[in-house]
Amino acid sequence: MNGILLALEGVSMALEAIRGNKVRAALTIAGVAIGVFVVVAMGAVVNGIRASFQQDLEEIGATTFIVQRRGSGINACDGTDENCPDRRNPPISFAEWDMIRRLPGVQEVIGTMAGQANFAYRNSRVDNVGYDAYSVEWPAVNASDIAPGRNFTRAEYEAGQPVVLLNDTLKAQLFGDSEPIGKPVTISGRQFTVIGVYNPRAGFLRSLEGRGPETPRAIVPTSTAVRQLDAFRGSLTLMVRPRSDISQAEVMDEVMASMRARRGLRPSDRNTFYLVEQDRIMDTFNQLFGTIFAVGLALSAVALLVGGVGVVAIMMISVTERTREIGVRKALGATAGTIRWQFLVEAATLTSIGAFIGLAVGALLAWIIRSNSSLPASVPTSIMVTAVLASAVTGVAFGMLPALRASRLDPVEALRHE
Repeated sequence: MNGILLALEGVSMALEAIRGNKVRAALTIAGVAIGVFVVVAMGAVVNGIRASFQQDLEEIGATTFIVQRRGSGINACDGTDENCPDRRNPPISFAEWDMIRRLPGVQEVIGTMAGQANFAYRNSRVDNVGYDAYSVEWPAVNASDIAPGRNFTRAEYEAGQPVVLLNDTLKAQLFGDSEPIGKPVTISGRQFTVIGVYNPRAGFLRSLEGRGPETPRAIVPTSTAVRQLDAFRGSLTLMVRPRSDISQAEVMDEVMASMRARRGLRPSDRNTFYLVEQDRIMDTFNQLFGTIFAVGLALSAVALLVGGVGVVAIMMISVTERTREIGVRKALGATAGTIRWQFLVEAATLTSIGAFIGLAVGALLAWIIRSNSSLPASVPTSIMVTAVLASAVTGVAFGMLPALRASRLDPVEALRHE
């Protein structure tokens, strides 16, 4: 109980110091608040991006993995063959796609490519529109509703028919409020028929890649993209979905063995392709954004250091101004530990006020981002606890010197102080 009373007295002293030294206290609190705000804001944004990214991966399927020409990760590729060996990898071929589709452990294989083209309808024209080229099964890995219209059929895909689906944004830019289904559009000089309008799910990473609902985009069959739009075959990527009764690891081993055999690789040769499962994609994400978050922590540490220097300054002034008071309290029986505890509580109170202000502003920013964008920004509990603890530790660490000075004052000399 005595400790609680001393703590409350320390808080009261801190509030009194704030009232008596508004400018100095404001600078101290601001430094801590900025540091905490940086941590909270960075944590909210990274957490939101991670949630969006995780949702995108879940759409593909928990066991689905990717077969691609190059690896995905952070490396020091400078364009040379030595540091970028993947540049020599042959592209994934349509024959390899067909081979993987026939493997007994594979349920389906979705091929995807991407490109750009100019779209036109009568007097309306939209240049440099990105398009995705998919196989028939694409709705299984792309959370998009098709309304109005339909997906292209297997027969249309096999024949390479010039059919296209537009997203809402591209449809509005070309057709306005009129019905687009069945109407012809010109794509880079070739005539296509609109068979559907799709509505992609909003997501931060989709928007970042230009695949969000706000960006004009289209979908065509992969076969049509190759035959009529001269799409680059080397960009082909395969999404492999294993059968439900077979593990992902078994199917990946099966695909790897088949690919190596088809490419004539000897046991000592490295793979000239990559199999990427979701865990590896998440590892790459965590590596990238972990680095960004570390930079944010470094910036916040500088702000906390500024706040800590402010704590030392304001607490030293407080000790000087209350020297006689400290002498009276020691004469009445207060121990050095009691004096030291009260001043440490005062310092921690100052930094905690800054922490809660930084938390409030950071949480407000996360709410604004979440309300006005597709990024589900939120402040994790761990970030909030870490921010408060960091501010309290800053207060104790930088308040220790003034607290020790106060606790070591000689009561006789302190009573003589004017």
